[in-house]
Amino acid sequence: MPYTEKKIEKLYYSIGEVSRMLDVPVSTVRFWENEFDILKPMKNKKGNRMFTSTDVRNLRIIHRLLKDEGMTLQGVRKKLGRKWDEADKVYEINESLKRIKELLIDLRDNI
Repeated sequence: MPYTEKKIEKLYYSIGEVSRMLDVPVSTVRFWENEFDILKPMKNKKGNRMFTSTDVRNLRIIHRLLKDEGMTLQGVRKKLGRKWDEADKVYEINESLKRIKELLIDLRDNI
């Protein structure tokens, strides 16, 4: 198996980077920030939003519930009211499965 460098995870992501990760407009990320209290991005001296990896994970959970499962904003708020730990576990499981799938595809292609 060829050597691959480990991805370096950034401490902060700009709103543009987050919108590209989620494939949604910047205005949608801003809107979700206002709708969900769990999202608290830092702001630099210029006032630019700087999202942590935790914020990005929470945004991905919100995105999955809204876009993939077809829930409404009110439904997501109600579901995640006190169950962020449960949603976080489901997110981690999904991410692990995606990594396993990528590994298996890579193995298949190298055989």
